[in-house]
Amino acid sequence: MSPFKGQTGLKRILNAAGYSLDGLRAAFTGEAAFRQLVLLNVVLIPLAFWLDVSPVERALMVAVSMLSLIVELLNSAVEAAIDRISLERHPLSKNAKDMGSAAQLTSLVLIGLIWAIILLG
Repeated sequence: MSPFKGQTGLKRILNAAGYSLDGLRAAFTGEAAFRQLVLLNVVLIPLAFWLDVSPVERALMVAVSMLSLIVELLNSAVEAAIDRISLERHPLSKNAKDMGSAAQLTSLVLIGLIWAIILLG
């Protein structure tokens, strides 16, 4: 059992919220890709509410847009962990980073596909 898992109840929830905010702050200040995706979401999410689409379509448009932020947070976490282990070039490190990048590309393609299907369908 990890010594960092000792809190319970409300204290644990407050700690977890603080750690989450720290993570968002770190991503926003240290990751240009995350900032770009935040900007994309600042445009897409209000646009989803402005467009004349069904509530389910709107929810899907917002969900896939937010998914790109989630994927970027996970991608950045993988990259940080790999860099923490070693900055030397290693095939496994490259694979891990490339897979994280591929996950982000996939989420961006998903945004394009979902938005195109809804708007053009």
